[in-house]
Amino acid sequence: MNAHVMVFAPAPQLTVTIDQTSDEPEIHLHPGGQGVWQARMITCLGTPVVLCASLGGEIGQVLEPLLASEGVELRVVHRDSSSGGYVHDRRDGRRDEIVDVPGHPLTRHELDDLYNLTLGEGLRASVSVLSGPGDPSLAPPDVYRRLAADLGGNGSRVVADLSGEHLRAVLDSGVSFLKVSHEELLRDGLANSDTEEELTRILYELHATGAESVVVSRADEPALALVNGEVYEVHMPRLQVADPRGAGDSMTAGVASVLAAGGDLHLAIRTGAAAGALNVTRHGLGTGRPESIAGLVERVHLAPVGAGRQDRMTPDDLAGRATTA
Repeated sequence: MNAHVMVFAPAPQLTVTIDQTSDEPEIHLHPGGQGVWQARMITCLGTPVVLCASLGGEIGQVLEPLLASEGVELRVVHRDSSSGGYVHDRRDGRRDEIVDVPGHPLTRHELDDLYNLTLGEGLRASVSVLSGPGDPSLAPPDVYRRLAADLGGNGSRVVADLSGEHLRAVLDSGVSFLKVSHEELLRDGLANSDTEEELTRILYELHATGAESVVVSRADEPALALVNGEVYEVHMPRLQVADPRGAGDSMTAGVASVLAAGGDLHLAIRTGAAAGALNVTRHGLGTGRPESIAGLVERVHLAPVGAGRQDRMTPDDLAGRATTA
């Protein structure tokens, strides 16, 4: 098994951004989507990446060479239906959406081909990242459930950054590491509030139902991490924000990169936090200078919270939570 990361990105998007930093407007064309941004940051951190994706239509024809230029090893299933994309206008400093076309769901045969491709590449990687499809309709949750089971059951450490039914699906199979935001937990009805006590309860619940380790990001507040049964607050320097998007994806990428290199989970989470913190100082999602991220890692620390909280949880508590997640 090689020390590289496989990223499952079933439906990359073409991103078109109109910007203006001087007298003339600028048009930026990039591949996008959660898995692409994660793969970009993992590559930035010096870890080789194999990106497994499906591409189709005119947008897919434009996306393929753009993805190949990202420095990843690209593995593609070509499909008849079209990939998606969006156009954003940032000329006034805000991100105004002009159009967003999610693309078409994959057919059964396309899903079979993509599954086989992803499984084969994931079994050769030390870490496999399962990223979301953007629009939930593009790739069904059961594909994620099966991938988590088949990869994890055959030696690959599975890292998931998912929400909704796709999150529930991978929990059924189990994952080594899960990243989810508190906004997603609230939106999906998995958390009743954003208090530290409630989110700590959810950390243990997610662990009891299939996630070995968990990080819940909390926007401007320190993320919460459950590692080896103990909950930590992830404290990092506060930096000026240029674009708030992409911090969570960069965090997941940092974790995957360190785990693939054989690093421990504490260092992985600190590196992920540093990558996420640096990413918001830039306009490019999943980007950052590796030496700057390395400098920030030294300023990130994990502070234990809720000492003894797990000891107060009975087996009946865990069993009850497993049935409600």
